[in-house]
Amino acid sequence: MLMPKRVKYRRVHRGRMTGKALRGNKVTYGEYGLQATEPAWITSNQIEAARIAMTRYCKRFGKVWIKIFPDKPITARPAETRMGKGKGNVEYWVAVVKPGRVMFELGGVDEATAREAMRLAANKLPIKCKFVKKEEVEQ
Repeated sequence: MLMPKRVKYRRVHRGRMTGKALRGNKVTYGEYGLQATEPAWITSNQIEAARIAMTRYCKRFGKVWIKIFPDKPITARPAETRMGKGKGNVEYWVAVVKPGRVMFELGGVDEATAREAMRLAANKLPIKCKFVKKEEVEQ
């Protein structure tokens, strides 16, 4: 499970997910990527499930890069608890994903294998995603 080793402040505000991703919106490491088309919080469990789905399909071939990290703590109050008494304890960690963000990258496999691996990974995520290729470098 991905989570920060240590953080300065354990409880953060919810924040907003407006706008498009300005950084991390291009395929940089591998040849193919999985790009988000809508905003969402992606939990560490979902990231791990998508990673396992991709690596299982690619067998031992290819390399997977995870380009998002769950560094936002989400708190929850216990069930049937009265109001007040402060903010709840950290339940899980999420990565804030905006539209256009490349979440996973894959290299060392052919396009058909990459497409199927990314499709399986996308099914594990709560948002719509699209398959993208690395742009050829303009001379």
